[in-house]
Amino acid sequence: MKKALLAALPLSLALLSTAASPAAQAQQTGKLKACFIYVGPVGDIGWSYAHDEARKKTEKALPWLETKYVESVPEGQAMPVIDRLVKDNCKVIFTTSFGFMDQTYDAAKKYPNVIFAHASGFKRLPNMATYMADFYQLYYLNGMMAAAVSKTDKLGYVGAFPVPELKRHISAFAMGARAVNPKATVSVKWINAWFDPNKAREAAEALISEGAGALAFTEDTATVVQTAAARKIPSFAHYSPMYKFAPDYVVSGQLVHWEKIYIDFLTKVRTGTYTNKNLQNVDYWNLLRGGSVELGAQDGMAINPKWVPALKAKTITVAGKKTTVYDRVMALKADMEKGGKFDPYTGPLKDRNGILRVPAGKVASIADLNNMAWVAPGVTGQVADEPKK
Repeated sequence: MKKALLAALPLSLALLSTAASPAAQAQQTGKLKACFIYVGPVGDIGWSYAHDEARKKTEKALPWLETKYVESVPEGQAMPVIDRLVKDNCKVIFTTSFGFMDQTYDAAKKYPNVIFAHASGFKRLPNMATYMADFYQLYYLNGMMAAAVSKTDKLGYVGAFPVPELKRHISAFAMGARAVNPKATVSVKWINAWFDPNKAREAAEALISEGAGALAFTEDTATVVQTAAARKIPSFAHYSPMYKFAPDYVVSGQLVHWEKIYIDFLTKVRTGTYTNKNLQNVDYWNLLRGGSVELGAQDGMAINPKWVPALKAKTITVAGKKTTVYDRVMALKADMEKGGKFDPYTGPLKDRNGILRVPAGKVASIADLNNMAWVAPGVTGQVADEPKK
């Protein structure tokens, strides 16, 4: 009903009245109004839930901030919602899904006095920034643990859409797994939805039936960890703390703290550091360093204690020395938190078709990762738009 009402709202010339800059609005009213558009419901436990939790934390941290959100907006249908938010005097608009990118870009040109920020994309304008708290480092670590705890060489991944974000995450997961077990494979089943518990459950069950000994996923519910637990299969939580849904079987996962970005960005808008004329090169690319993402089954729990013995029992050789998977994971975690030398996308790296993608001595750039179309060796199953040369 909400989506229907939004889509039915007539456009008006009044929407074009956006003369007051965001900083001016804050000075005039004492409040800066920032609005958020979510692709899923705020109760999804995954992506949209995490963004909304961050919105609330940001509003609490910044007494001069007023916020509003619209949930469950289908990708490709953001423009009517943006029109309404502009009319409602939103001076900063965050669009929080990859599929909103083109309409955010069009809206930024349509409303040059409004500041826009798009999550996970790569298109920018003077009044449109981009931002991402990315998980590829965490997926590498999760892949190492998955290979260590799996009773088979097969791992499974329930994927939403074959966009660059997922390709780099699945590839990092596979590379981490192969660092522990060179025979490891990652079978991917695409459900073509960010939020679809039924499809996620079907895909998880199919992967387990095909022999997957551990599961990871990108779908915005706890369905996969619950399905895996019912079959006594270890899994890795996605986006939000999911330990409580399967305390015996969630090994670790990826946690996000979007508020780290939101607080910084909005504070700079408030002070006039960021304006509607200087965002062309503003791109937050936050990894483990800085605390925007965290390794864990829940906040403060990097690894479920029930699985630590299994990770300590599995050994690998690194630079000619034996170490446990547990110690290697924790050492890499500490290195990446400090912005150290290790990066999963350090060359030479070839894709699963044998084509060199990252030369020796090089590290994949942010632009490379944002536009990633290839997948790493060990990933099995069809991947749309995969380059053959």
